Amino acid sequence: MTDQPPLPPSAEDTEAANRSRMMGSRLRTLRNERGMTIAELAARAGLSSGLISQIERGNSNPSVNTLEKLREALGANIWEFTERGAEVGASPFVRRASDRPKIAIGSNGYTKELLSPRPSNEMRFMILTLPKGASNPSVLLGPGDKGGYVMEGRVRLTIGEETIILHPGDSFQFPSTLSHVVENDGDETARVLWIISIRDAHM
Repeated sequence: MTDQPPLPPSAEDTEAANRSRMMGSRLRTLRNERGMTIAELAARAGLSSGLISQIERGNSNPSVNTLEKLREALGANIWEFTERGAEVGASPFVRRASDRPKIAIGSNGYTKELLSPRPSNEMRFMILTLPKGASNPSVLLGPGDKGGYVMEGRVRLTIGEETIILHPGDSFQFPSTLSHVVENDGDETARVLWIISIRDAHM
């Protein structure tokens, strides 16, 4: 019996690896711009130096809570962790499809893709992509509102103690001070148009 050659990485795996490297590169740039060592950033963020080193090398996708700690320690906007997050187009009112920054959260394939022309405006909208079984159990809470529209797939939305199953065409809205989880409850990839009205430009 001969060993089979390893399968080449899928397009999804290649894209995820590229996003991880991009985010790691941006983190390193933001840290260096502030004249901070990995140890200094780790101390400020309350994280281990090893974890930050792994993220900078593109070997780890940070959770939402980890990103929040890093952006607070760096005084940065969360979208600055994407290579094109700080770029602007020819018009301040438009974001081209080819210029959408994307953040991969954790290791389950869950991603956020920014649609808003400016990441610092009080209203922000994006596309959440959740592969089968993926969820966003780690979310940022704060003053404002969140809402969305299910574009594809079946979604389980939990707000506080209430759980609702949503299908394509369903929409929702709730105060962003409430705990909430969005989970792919079906067999196919789910995509959600996610809208945030915020009073913290770092979210």
